[in-house]
Amino acid sequence: MIVLFTDFGISGPYIGQVKAVLAREAPGEAVIDLFADAPVHDPRAAAYLLAAYCKAFEPGDVLLCVVDPGVGGARPACIVEAAGLLFVGPANGLFELVRRRTTGATIREITWRPERLSPSFHGRDIFAPVAACLARGTLVPSEPRDDAWDRRTDWPDDLAEVVYIDHFGNAMTGLRAASLSSDAALWAGDRRIPRARTFSDLPEGEVFWYENANGLAELAVNRGRADRILRLTRGTQIAVEKS
Repeated sequence: MIVLFTDFGISGPYIGQVKAVLAREAPGEAVIDLFADAPVHDPRAAAYLLAAYCKAFEPGDVLLCVVDPGVGGARPACIVEAAGLLFVGPANGLFELVRRRTTGATIREITWRPERLSPSFHGRDIFAPVAACLARGTLVPSEPRDDAWDRRTDWPDDLAEVVYIDHFGNAMTGLRAASLSSDAALWAGDRRIPRARTFSDLPEGEVFWYENANGLAELAVNRGRADRILRLTRGTQIAVEKS
């Protein structure tokens, strides 16, 4: 399947135009909307989400990933292969955590360019056609790069900040729950947030954090909105209480 991970939003023409290219170039391939609201203009925050959520997919799947504030500039385009998954998108750090957490990940610079190339929409004009080719098993003109290419070694292994707020007001962090102790508490501002297993274990209105279904530490309120109650936005810093 082809999996879309973008910051394009669900309104406007952008997703539709990308899907039109995929339908034309890879007819019959399933196209899955994973995120259309990845952190806007923020490849760093998006990288932690992508590394957690790509684990749901299987070898051979193609992830078309576009969080690309540098579109049309000097940043290259790339294909990353990690654990049998193929990632297509900008070489701007978006795939840093995927590469860091996968033994043997490789990266190639896409050298192919279409006859018609908008300087502002590489998602449609470069990344979608390349993703379609990979889904069909067709080779794409590209050059191998060494492991040091497009690395962000200064980014932490786990990011202690809010990277995404969902429809329910739950706030995902860039922290893997497995990296935290079973009794660890988190802090958002001056509010201490204890760990719980799931929503129904607590009274209505109770604030807690838990390991979400994709392994991230997520701040939540049972039948309430953590973003409003805790005054959270994307980028809010989270502290881990030392035991």
